[in-house]
Amino acid sequence: MRSIFPILFALLIAATVGSDGKADAENADKVIGMSVLSVNNSYFKTLADAAVAEAKMHGYHVAVVSAEFDATRQSKQVGDFVERGVSAIILCPCDSKAIGPAIREANTAGIPVFTADIRCIDPEAKIVSHVATDNRLGGRQAAQALIEALGMEGGKVAILDYGTVLACRLRTEGFIEEIERHNARRIVGKIDVVAHLDGGGTRHKGMKATKDAIQAHPDLRGIFAINDPSALGASAALVDAGLAESVSIIGFDGQPEGRRAIKRGSIYADPIQRPERVAITTVQAMIKHLNDEVVASEILVPTELCRKADADDDPLLK
Repeated sequence: MRSIFPILFALLIAATVGSDGKADAENADKVIGMSVLSVNNSYFKTLADAAVAEAKMHGYHVAVVSAEFDATRQSKQVGDFVERGVSAIILCPCDSKAIGPAIREANTAGIPVFTADIRCIDPEAKIVSHVATDNRLGGRQAAQALIEALGMEGGKVAILDYGTVLACRLRTEGFIEEIERHNARRIVGKIDVVAHLDGGGTRHKGMKATKDAIQAHPDLRGIFAINDPSALGASAALVDAGLAESVSIIGFDGQPEGRRAIKRGSIYADPIQRPERVAITTVQAMIKHLNDEVVASEILVPTELCRKADADDDPLLK
């Protein structure tokens, strides 16, 4: 299988740089391999597109592949990049720990690796720079939004997590920290996290987890979902159960579909990520490193809270 990869890789590069083909021959060695969690997720599609555009401005071509939440598949993709001898690799890991051996393979080959959005937690894997949303900050903002939505009454809430990805764990940690800070200042109207479920980061799993949560806790008042797909799944489950008006949902991402749901009122708010900024910053850090300039080992991009008023004013949603 590996023996045919150079041919497939060349075809993929041609597909990413356009139809003129001029730069292919001139810069065949200036290729960045990029593996994202899933191009079916609009966040990662936007991130990949922005990386392609930014790299092109610097004379590099990005070959984007999609792991589709499969850590084994992503490890093989990294191995293919190593065999091809790319200039650098950008990864959005499917599994923050499982990707470690593949990154170490790239380290051995002398290929610099950068992570975008999702961190690698293997201590033996060397990452030049990690560029990501400030997920802990976003989690705190999500909690602030849910506190606002629930008002003085407080109540029971559920978390739809995706624990295999460190970025999602940081969102949850930030959320819980802010809820605990809020509760410490209250005598009545506290917020009680009564369910912490795996929403899988997808609409289907988010819907199933929400059905489980409301069956166990019919008086649930709020849900924090770690991304928009799981938040949209939660919304669908609440509609089916006739609870859409009584349970407030906070998502995370600010994908177009998520912002439209905020505008409709089916999601209360989202901490908005800027995938294009994460991508541009990652590529710029990579270019600096390849030019022997020093780059920070971690660069965080802040989130912004989007409520209905913000979605109503969003020109892209009109």
